[in-house]
Order: sequence, then C-alpha cells, then structure tokens
Amino acid sequence: MELEFFGAAGEVTGSCHIIRVNGKQLLLDCGMIQGRRKDEARNRDPFPFDAENIDAVVLSHAHIDHSGRLPLLVKRGFTGPIHTHNASKDLCGILLEDSASLSERDAERTNRRRERRGKPPVEPLYAVADARQVLKQLTGYRYRQVFEVLPGVKVRFQDAGHIIGSCIVEVWLEENGEQRKLVFSGDIGQYDTPILQDPAVVEEADLLIMESTYGGRVHRNRELTYQELGEVISDAHAGQGNILIPAFAIGRSQDVLYAMGRHYEEWRMDRWHVFLDSPMAIEASQVYWDYPHLYDDEATKFRKGIHDMPSLDNLHLTRSSAESMVINRVKSGAIVIAGSGMCNGGRIRHHLKHNLWRPECHVIFTGYQAYGSLGRKIVDGAKTVKIAGQSVQVKAHCHTIGGLSAHADENDLCRWVSGFSNTPDIYLVHGETRAANDLAHALERKFKTNVTVADSGLTVPLS
Repeated sequence: MELEFFGAAGEVTGSCHIIRVNGKQLLLDCGMIQGRRKDEARNRDPFPFDAENIDAVVLSHAHIDHSGRLPLLVKRGFTGPIHTHNASKDLCGILLEDSASLSERDAERTNRRRERRGKPPVEPLYAVADARQVLKQLTGYRYRQVFEVLPGVKVRFQDAGHIIGSCIVEVWLEENGEQRKLVFSGDIGQYDTPILQDPAVVEEADLLIMESTYGGRVHRNRELTYQELGEVISDAHAGQGNILIPAFAIGRSQDVLYAMGRHYEEWRMDRWHVFLDSPMAIEASQVYWDYPHLYDDEATKFRKGIHDMPSLDNLHLTRSSAESMVINRVKSGAIVIAGSGMCNGGRIRHHLKHNLWRPECHVIFTGYQAYGSLGRKIVDGAKTVKIAGQSVQVKAHCHTIGGLSAHADENDLCRWVSGFSNTPDIYLVHGETRAANDLAHALERKFKTNVTVADSGLTVPLS
C-alpha cells in the first residue's frame, strides 16, 4: 500500500493523488491546473502515470481544479468508474461540458491565427464528447453511504461544507491482512457558511491529506462580512457606479445571491438591477435548489414558500451573449455577478474592460485568486492590466471580502482537525508554500502531530 502526490502539491490547483493497493490504482481527484499561462499549459503534459492503468477515480467535488482533467483522463485511455456525490455528479454535467466547449473554441481561435502564419493546427485539450463520456462513467452516492470501489478498498463520503455535494473522503484499505484508514479532506468549507451544513466530524484516521488554501489567515467574522458587503453596495449607489462581482459559478454565485436575498431590505437592494451573467451559474443554482435536504437550518426555513432561487425580484438571468453585452449599456445601478471567479476567462473580463477604468465603479472579490490570474493582479494593486489584448487602467474601487470564501481559514481547519480522537500523520496539499507552511506550524503546535507539506512526486508507504 502506498500514496503518491501529483497535483495541488506545492500549489492550489490541479488536485490529483494516487493510492496503490492490491495491485490496483485509485485516483483521488483529477483537477485542472489554473493560474498563469505557463501553468495552464501544463495541463497538456502527459500524466505522471498511465491513464489506462488507473482502475477507479474518487472525486471530492465538482470544482474544475478538482474535476477538470477527467475528460483528458478519459481521452488518454481511462475506462473505469468515477465515484462522487450525487450533487457533484449533477454539477459535473454542467462544468465539464462547459470546460470542453471553451477548450474547443480556444483551439478554433488559435488555429485561425496559426493558419495565417502557416503553422499546423493544435487540438483542444479535450472535446465535448470526452466530457460526455466522463458523465457515463460517473456514479453518484449519498453522504455516509459506505461502498466498495476496488478489492480491499471501501469509501464513505462526508459533507465538507464547501459547495453542494462536496466531500470529505474516508478510505479504508486492506492488503495482506493489514488495514489502514486514510482521510482526504477535499476542500473544507467555513463553519456557519450560508446554505450548507458545517463540515462533518471524522473521528479516526491513520493518515490525513488536508487542504491548506488559507493557512496563516483568518477570515473576517460572518456578520462583519455582511456589514462590509452592505457598505460597499451603499457606497457604490451613492457614487452612481456599477458593482462587478467575479464569482465561481458553483458555490460563490449562490452564496452572494442568498446574502442579497436575506438582506434585501437592509441593503436597499430594490435600488439595483442584479444580473447573474453566467449560464453555468444559472444551471448550478437549479442544482442547489434540487438538494434542499443538504441545507442548513436557516436556508431550509428561508426556502419555504419560495418557488424560485434566490428570492430577488430584481434579478435578471442573462443566458445569451447578446443579453450579456446589453448590460454594458448600463452606466449606473447594475450589480453584475459573472465568471470566472479568478477573471481568467468568461464574461467577467468583458465587464471589467467596460468598468474597471471608471473610478465610480466597484469590484468585489469574494474568493481565492491564484497566483498569475488576472484577479490576483488586480487584488495585488496593479495600476494597469491587459484584457483581450488591450491595456485597461484600474481606477475602480477594489474590495476583497475574504469572509465570503468557500474555504475554511486556519482556525476552521484546526477546529476540524480537533474532531479526530487520535492524532493522524497529516500531509498538506492545495496551498501555496507559505500558506501550507504556516498551517503546518499551527497544527504541530496545537496537536503535537507529524505534519508534512507534500511535494509533487512524494511517495508515502502505507503498510
């Protein structure tokens, strides 16, 4: 028995780890690498394993940095089952087909340029057909249901509280009479986050693989977060500008809309036109609506008697590109929620080009911005950024509201680890080096356990 780390080791995106047991290979996640152009180019590199020799995949949740290379895995020969939560299966149907469509369109644009230069064409990273094949190989499960994925390997999903259907993965291994239990945190959500339940308690493990995205950082209190968001909305109205909210289509968009619905009167939301400018986020909101049994108590009460999600009379769902372009005729009074969350693609770049240079406008960042992404450049204080080949001055007021993050901060991660009755060895992934090291020091200090910041290629014997 052994564990080997491949992706999201020493970085945040590209989650991918492998367990070898009884001559079989089980992959935990197969995520897309995101960030700088040179980082994203690594998605085309060969996998550090043979795709056709992978026997099964367990997927922690649907976010593209955890699921985004599954179509590539299939394209390169993987034919086995993919196990995930029922809601994650539904969300993958939205995310992966969209990712494939983007890949095909990017290849078409690139090939038009290459043809003019007399260069041979390039293939898309993967095609829509590859994404649809992934969906045929996906099997969904409920939380707390134990199932066998391979001989000597049993799995149970617990609620990670990150997005709908996100999983903490418990893995029981048996080989030659030896038994080991491994736990993979996936992405842990904040406690008391809107809509979702708190992360489930897991009591025992021999080895824990844990995310470290916000190691060394503490999010603002939830009530203060809502107060801050309300103040930004009020200031923007007084300045007669627009508000842009780059948001991940799954999780963050729904959280932001839910907050606006809950504080509709307090924030005077009736003064605004709110645009959910993302076909993917619109579809994902329907998936959220279809799983009310996964809500927390507050969201369950709020949902009663409401037939559409969320409850905003002034919400406009803009599905088509034509509808999206019309938004930019609005010079004041528009709140635009659009992807991508890191501003590396999608409709938000279109809106930034039209509003980022306007000092009366505001941009609200509600989630993690990977190093090298357009969002990270703006957050880090760039005076000018390039969008679609054009230089755009950054004069809008830019806000980072970390309290809306779907990721647990250091205190929350330590709180979750405190639920273990024993002290498992911990391997940290899904974090930049500084964040992972800060969390490692905090965990060692609090729990007197062995903590290792995993590097890509690190192999850990489990026997």
